[in-house]
Amino acid sequence: MTASLSFVSPPPGLAPLTDFRLREIAGAAGLFALQSAEDEHTRLFVLDASIYLPQYTPVISDEHARALDLATPDQALVLVVTNPGETGTTVNLMAPIVVNASTGRCAQIILDGQDWPLRAELNPPSSAGASSPTDSPSRHQDEPAGATV
Repeated sequence: MTASLSFVSPPPGLAPLTDFRLREIAGAAGLFALQSAEDEHTRLFVLDASIYLPQYTPVISDEHARALDLATPDQALVLVVTNPGETGTTVNLMAPIVVNASTGRCAQIILDGQDWPLRAELNPPSSAGASSPTDSPSRHQDEPAGATV
């Protein structure tokens, strides 16, 4: 799978870039390379949160949902940036990339007021299903207003 994505504003640290290609990594379902359409040397690896982090339920504001033309949560593809390291891989749950799967319009959204970690350890999916980060945060009863994606 390859798709063109257009950020509504440049992702943090990647200004002025807004146009990217999302390319699935062969043999690794749900793992993608997100590469700039303007600068081939700018690339991030991202995971489909629904496959690797099924308990991850970030809440985005109604304003963000409108900016991405998301009428319902099932229109959203939620990606998390991965950071491979010598001792394992971490994922950024504080700033997911939310994509309108129909249009390719997307945004990296910083989840203020939610207890998602910036560097959550990722456990590889087991044969019984996907796993969640080992340091998954406790969730508050008083979630911010907005849409769960």
